[in-house]
Amino acid sequence: MSRTLDPPGTLAGEGDEGDEGYATSLSGRQVKMIAIGGAIGVGLFLGAGGKLAADGPGLIFSYAVCGVAAFFVMRALGELVLHRPTAGSFVSYAREFIGPWAGFTSGWLYWLNWAMTGVAETTAIGIYVHRWLPGVPQWVTALTALVVLLAVNLLSVRLFGELEFWFSVIKVLAIVTFLFVGIGLVLTGAGVGHAHAGPHNLTSHGGLLPHGLPVVLMSLQAVVFAYSGIEMVGIAAGETQHPRRVLPRAINGVVWRIGVFYVGSVVLLVMVLPWTAYNGGESPFVTVFSRLGVPGAGDIMNAVVLTAALSSCNSGLYATGRVMRALSLRREAPEFVGRMNDRHVPYGGILFTAVVLMLGVALNYAVPKMAFDIATSVSSLGVVAVWATLVYCQLRLRAAARRGEMTRPSFRMPGAPVTNWVTLGFLAVVVGLMAFSDDANQIAFWSLPVVLVVLFAGWRAVRRRLA
Repeated sequence: MSRTLDPPGTLAGEGDEGDEGYATSLSGRQVKMIAIGGAIGVGLFLGAGGKLAADGPGLIFSYAVCGVAAFFVMRALGELVLHRPTAGSFVSYAREFIGPWAGFTSGWLYWLNWAMTGVAETTAIGIYVHRWLPGVPQWVTALTALVVLLAVNLLSVRLFGELEFWFSVIKVLAIVTFLFVGIGLVLTGAGVGHAHAGPHNLTSHGGLLPHGLPVVLMSLQAVVFAYSGIEMVGIAAGETQHPRRVLPRAINGVVWRIGVFYVGSVVLLVMVLPWTAYNGGESPFVTVFSRLGVPGAGDIMNAVVLTAALSSCNSGLYATGRVMRALSLRREAPEFVGRMNDRHVPYGGILFTAVVLMLGVALNYAVPKMAFDIATSVSSLGVVAVWATLVYCQLRLRAAARRGEMTRPSFRMPGAPVTNWVTLGFLAVVVGLMAFSDDANQIAFWSLPVVLVVLFAGWRAVRRRLA
C-alpha cells in the first residue's frame, strides 16, 4: 500500500520525495510505544551506573536540566511534524527552513549519531551477556546481536513495529516495576544488601554534590546521550496511519515520561542505595535487584536491560535507513543507500549502517573497556546537532507564519522564541564542556573539526555533481 496522508486542511504541503514507496504499516499502538521506547535506552539502563559512581546524587540535576531541554525539543518537533509529516523528518525540515546544506549536514550527523549509538548498544549487549557467559568475548555477542536485528529490519516495517512494540512494553514495565519497588523500599527503610534505603542516602556520602558542581556539569553530555532517541517518533511519522491524530499524543506522552522515568528513576536509585554502590560495568537496576536477596531478581532485570539495548539498536537501524534514503533521493548520499525492496524497506541505508556497526564490533575487540564511552561521546555530537536543528527550524517556521507565508499548527512549542534561544544556548554549552571532560569526551570533541571538514568537502562535492 502506498503512503497516503490525512487531508492537509489549512496546513502546508505534505511529505516530500523521500516518502515515496513507503507503506503506512505502523499503527497508533506501535507508534506510541516506539515513542516511549525511544525515550528509554541504554544511556539510562547502563550509563547511569557509571555516572552515579562518578558524580553522586548531583546526577539528578543533570537529568532534570537536560529533561527540560528535551521537552522543548519534542514540542518543536511536534509543531514541525504537524506542519508536514514526512519520513525525512528533520532532514526535510532543515532543507525547507534553513537550506539544502542544512538538510545534508543534519542528515549525515544523525546517521553518525545512530551509528555510534549502535556501537554503544551492541557494547552494552556484550556487557550484559557477560554476566551469564563470562567466557564469551564481548565482540562475539555484539556481532550476533547485530546480525539478528539486521534480519528483522530487512524483513518488513510491520515486523519492526511489532518487535519494537514489545521491546518497549518490556522496558516500560521494568521501569514501572522499579519505581514501585524503589518507592516501597524507601518508604519502609528496607535493607538492601549492606545498606538501608531512604532519603538519607542523598546526603550521607559527601552531600548532594560530593565532587562539586563542575563534575556534574561534565556529565551533561552523557545525559544528553541518555535522552537520544526521543526524536524517533518524528521519523516514524512518514509510515504512521493518521499522523495528525496519533503523533501529538505520542509526543506529549514522551514529555511527561521523561520526568517520571528518567528523573524519578535516578532519584530512587540514589535513595535505595548509596551512590558509591554503583559502577559502570553493571546496570544500576541490576545492582539494586541483585542486592534484594530475591533469587533470580538480578538475572531477570539483566534480561530486561538486555532487551532495552536490543530495542535501541533496532530503532537505530530503522531510523538511519529512512534518513539515508531521503539523502540518496536528492543525490546527497550514494545511490545504493536509497534502494528499497518490495516490502517497502529501505534496505540500502540499513545495510550501510550495519557495515559501520561492524567497525563497532572491531572496537569491542580492540578496546572493550573504552568502547561504550567513546561511542556515546561521539554519538552525543549527533544528538546535539539534531536537537539544535529541530529547535532552529521551529524558530524559522514561526517567523514564516508571522510573515503570513504559512499557517502554524495548533500544536505549538511553548515560550517561543525565547525558549528556542535558551535551548540552543544550553546545547552549545554541552558541546563546549566536552573539551574539559574525560578522555572519551575529549576524543569526541576534537574529532568535531574533522567531522565538519568532511561534511564541508562532501557538500561541495554534492553541489558540483548536482550542477
